[in-house]
Amino acid sequence: QPQLVESGGGLVQPGGSLRLSCAASGFTAPGLAFGVYTVNWFRQAPGKEREAVSCITGGGLVTNYADSVKGRFTISRDNAKNTVYLQIDSLKPEDTADYYCAARFHRCSKNVKDMNYWGEGTLVTVSS
Repeated sequence: QPQLVESGGGLVQPGGSLRLSCAASGFTAPGLAFGVYTVNWFRQAPGKEREAVSCITGGGLVTNYADSVKGRFTISRDNAKNTVYLQIDSLKPEDTADYYCAARFHRCSKNVKDMNYWGEGTLVTVSS
């Protein structure tokens, strides 16, 4: 069964950096290796809806970002390690949220209902 596990969250001061990881396992069905899935990062702050943050295509050639994180977040992937990363720099208090990765067997989407697999999330807290 495909699984995604996020890690790398924590407490960081404003202006700091974190690197989140999304490790995939179980993507073993013929033709459905992890590398054919787009991977999306979402975040959900307390009392708010889950929002799309960034997406990367299966081969890693195309990425996109929410306007609120452009220039500060960088998504990348290493399919040999079945891992997607989200480098978060210049953190702001408003970045505080649970961060989730999700895989989709299709093009990038901002719609949570379009995702095929979800991780459990990792908490990022930005506070002085």
